[in-house]
Formats: sequence, structure tokens, C-alpha cells
Amino acid sequence: MQQKIVLLGSGELGKELVIALQRLGQYVIAVDSYEGAPAMQVAHAYEVINMLDGAALDAVIDKHKPDLIVPEIEAIRTERFYEYEQQGMTVVPSAKAANFTMNRKAIRDLASKELGLRTANYRYATTLEEFKNAIAVIGIPCVVKPLMSSSGKGQSVVKTEADIETSWNYAMEGSRGDYKEVIVEEFIKFHAEITLLTVTQKSGKTLFCPPIGHRQERGDYQESWQPCAISEQDLKDAQDMAAKVTEALSGAGLWGVEFFLTEKGVYFSELSPRPHDTGMVTLAGTQNLSEFELHARAITGLPIPEITLERCGASAVVLATTEGKHPAYTGVEDVLANASTDVRIFNKPTTRPYRRMAVVLTYDKPGSNVEAVKEKAIELAKRIRVVTGEA
Repeated sequence: MQQKIVLLGSGELGKELVIALQRLGQYVIAVDSYEGAPAMQVAHAYEVINMLDGAALDAVIDKHKPDLIVPEIEAIRTERFYEYEQQGMTVVPSAKAANFTMNRKAIRDLASKELGLRTANYRYATTLEEFKNAIAVIGIPCVVKPLMSSSGKGQSVVKTEADIETSWNYAMEGSRGDYKEVIVEEFIKFHAEITLLTVTQKSGKTLFCPPIGHRQERGDYQESWQPCAISEQDLKDAQDMAAKVTEALSGAGLWGVEFFLTEKGVYFSELSPRPHDTGMVTLAGTQNLSEFELHARAITGLPIPEITLERCGASAVVLATTEGKHPAYTGVEDVLANASTDVRIFNKPTTRPYRRMAVVLTYDKPGSNVEAVKEKAIELAKRIRVVTGEA
């Protein structure tokens, strides 16, 4: 039953996945660009490479010859995945999924043009002049994102004409590698953003977790809560869209599919073919299986009979405020003195402003006031401080 797994990206999500995989008897090699990354601390072995270096990535894969290659981040030379599949290795969930979802043009065109999912109106631009023309078509306000970036880098909202050049420059700075193109999206007036965690199985039907609400700043989530209020029709529409796009991308695993909830219905936004940061709320025991346990089972071919809501819960992030090394944390004891509360510190070796360093989890029995549980998580997260030495 044991399989050798190379995990590409070793952040806090990867750390929880490694723990879940080890509990199922798997062998994991964690890979990232720096030593001491969270998942490396719990993996059987680790490698430090630049994953945007195709030769370095090939060398790691050739050295370990894994059964499964599991991307945990987007900043990887993903075009190499097709070759790995040809060599008989399984890329999770598939080479196609990894390549399409790391490029906003590929995934948006698949969703909108090929699958007919409802999305925001959008245009692409590779020059400042094309960018201005795209904004003229889409209108102001509009959302601007690099086609290839991660963790909200380069994303902004153009609110006035005075923002246009600033937004363009910010998108170029946030673009990954030498890929300099942006997507300009219609600004959707939504009343909620949700993540619909979707599980595709090697043998078994596609399953959906109860929807997770979340709030973002700077393109990164700040808090999430489960379940999120949603109409029966909107939930059905979201599940239908999630099933279509995951089937088109193929493969087994857990997907974080994001939607906007509006007065006009559900709009598809984005998806990640891996555990989602907003899904850390499932560590509060909101489900019978956390998103990491679901991903571990799905990718190793183990059955998942059902997903059930066990309690309501919320997560709120703890961010660093300065650049430094060897962080310590104050306020943890105070926070853990509260009932129905947990803290997960990620043990990242360095800090920078707005870097996610820990998460506070709160929960209550099913049917409780989710808003109150969320506000409790937000308030408690404010009590934890990240203290660092000089960089």
C-alpha cells in the first residue's frame, strides 16, 4: 500500500497534508526553495531546489522516482509534468490540471468558452496600450490580475483612471517569471465569496464539502467560516459547475473551487487543484474528514464514502508585520484559555510583512451562530503577536 510521494511546495498546507499521508502509511519527500519549510519538518526526507528550474526539478524526480507527484504551490515548471506522466508517474490530480490552473488564461477560457460556466466578463492585455483598451471595454471599477502569480501578488482593483498605470506596473511586478500578461475582469458585486471544496475519486463519485465563506485582503484570505449561508439553488449551481470543471481537468484529489454569490446567481471565479488555504477551517473539526485527509485519501486511491458536517467553525490568520528570522509568538496561552479554540503555528523560519504565520480556529456545535464563531476567531487572532529578531 505504501507509495513514494514527492510534495512540491512545503508550506503550511503541505505540512498538514504530509501528516495526513503519514497516518495512511505513505512515504513523503518534501521539496521547496528554502530549508526548514513547514512540511519538511514532518516529512521523511526533503530537497531544497528552485522549482522554476526545470533541470533541478527533473533531477529530484529522477533521484526519487516517486509514484505520486503532488504540487502544493503554483510556482513550478509545470510543463515538465507531462513528461513525468509519460514516464509512468502520477501527477496529482493531473498534468493538465496543474498546467491549466497555474495560468489564469487557460482556466478562464476553459471555464467560460469551452464549458459555458458563468464568469465575470474579461479581457487580456500584454502591453499598457492593450491594458487601457481592455479597461475601456470592461469598465471601471475592474479587477486586474497577472495571468501567472500566486498568493495575490500583482492583484489590484482599478477604481479610477488615475489607478490604471499604477495597477499595470503592480501587475508586472507581481507576474511570475517572464510571463507578462494580465487579465482584466468585470468587478462583480457579490454578497459573499465561497470555496466549494470538491473531491474527485479514482473509484467513486465526486463529493462536495459544505461551502466555506471567506474574506480576502491583498488577494489573500484573512478568515474563513463553514458552513456559509447559501440558497439551495445557488449551491446546486456551484456543485454543477465544480463537477464540470474538475471533470474537464481530470484526476483524483481535492480541489478548491471559488465562486462569487450575487443577486444574479453564482459566478465561477478560480480553482486550485489542491487543498485550499480557506479550507484550513476544516482543521477545527467542522467535517468528518479535514480537507487534508480528503486529499490524502483521494490521491492514494482510498475510498471516501461521504463527507458530513460535524460542527460549525471559523479560521482567522495571524500575520507577521516585519521582516526577520526565528519568530516567537506571544498571546498563545491567552488565546488557548478560551473554550472551543485551537491555534496552529506553522513554524516558518523567516517572516516578512503580511506573511501568514499561524491560524486561530474556533468552533461550536452544529446549527450555532456561525457569525459569532467567526468574530471570536478574528478577535482571538488579534491577540497573537509574531516577534522576530533582525533579518
